Amino acid sequence: PPHNLREVINAVVKIIDDQIDENGETSIEDILQIIKGPDFPTGAEILGTRGIEEAYRTGRGKIRVRAVTNIEPMQNGKNRIIVTELPFNKARLIEKIAELVRDKKVDGITDLSDQSSREGMRICIELRRDVNPNVILNQLYKHTQLQDTFGVIMLALVNNEPKVMNILDMLKYYLKHQ
Repeated sequence: PPHNLREVINAVVKIIDDQIDENGETSIEDILQIIKGPDFPTGAEILGTRGIEEAYRTGRGKIRVRAVTNIEPMQNGKNRIIVTELPFNKARLIEKIAELVRDKKVDGITDLSDQSSREGMRICIELRRDVNPNVILNQLYKHTQLQDTFGVIMLALVNNEPKVMNILDMLKYYLKHQ
């Protein structure tokens, strides 16, 4: 997965510093203190840390990501769900929500609009007066990519052979490559 470059370089510097110290050996715990988790470029929230720790310790894991949403009341008594950060493709999400409304799998959405601009992403989902916005939001999490699982396999070629590595081994091989 993509990571914050500053965190990754700070972890590499930690490995170098520990190698310079005669008795220093970097542990995965040391690296976990520096690299908190993946950094998805389109935003979103990572739910829990178990998947990240598993991926960093074993080289494989599942990270659950969720869009950043707000429920806003409107003047006419309706509510709307505003999506400001998405883990994945915005166009595909809008298409999927429209499909769910058309097929009547999610009932209560009256309007769907993409109000994104230079200032940032914004998807507005207007709801009927008589529906609970939290119920609709949970249905959208279940049926769309507003919430999804990101599978992590930290795989690289080592001596021309594929190898799944933990985060520490990955950084050590990167350092050796440099």
